[in-house]
Amino acid sequence: MSRADLDKKPFDVASMFDGVGKRYDLTNTIISFGQDRRWRRRTRERLDLHPGEKVLDVAAGTAVSTEELAKSGAWCVACDFSRGMLAAGAQRDVPKVAGDGMHLPFADETFDKVTITYGLRNIHDYRAALREFARVTKPGGQLTVNEFSTPVIPVFGTVYKEYLTRLLPRVARLVSSNPESYEYLAESIRAWPDQEELAEVINANGWTYAGWQNLTFGIVAMHSAIRA
Repeated sequence: MSRADLDKKPFDVASMFDGVGKRYDLTNTIISFGQDRRWRRRTRERLDLHPGEKVLDVAAGTAVSTEELAKSGAWCVACDFSRGMLAAGAQRDVPKVAGDGMHLPFADETFDKVTITYGLRNIHDYRAALREFARVTKPGGQLTVNEFSTPVIPVFGTVYKEYLTRLLPRVARLVSSNPESYEYLAESIRAWPDQEELAEVINANGWTYAGWQNLTFGIVAMHSAIRA
């Protein structure tokens, strides 16, 4: 099985996710101790979706996050460049489109809101992706980025770092269809910007008023911003 490295070449990342699709949702539930469901619900609540709105879920994978968003009654489309991941979620009754986050296959100002869940750090040029998200969003529309981040309690942060380094790869070997990909997961989380730095990057790439809310002591942070 293949795994990407921190260069995040699109073909390598897509191939890696093609290899994990079959057991991806189960693995994520196990390694997050069931918190993934809560985090998806909080993202839907943060977006404050309404029937009639058009919502783009980028890097949607198996569309489990899109299915959660669609509970609002909004029209939600899943977009991912891993066809294997989209195929793994074929049973989910939401629209699905194969597409690269840096080159989205949608017209300008199509969506009221855009979201990406645990996918921004996997994009080769995430700054370019943020600008592309802005392109397809209507002026005044909302972005919510749900991503792994930096724990805000020092002792907890130390425990979490040990979990990423030592325990997570072992758990992945037991339950994942591509355990090597979770070594990349741990590496990419450790290399990712903290909450404040990511907010600054979002504001510099087509968005304004970026702020964040920490979940589970900062293991995850939800950043929201408005289309400039």
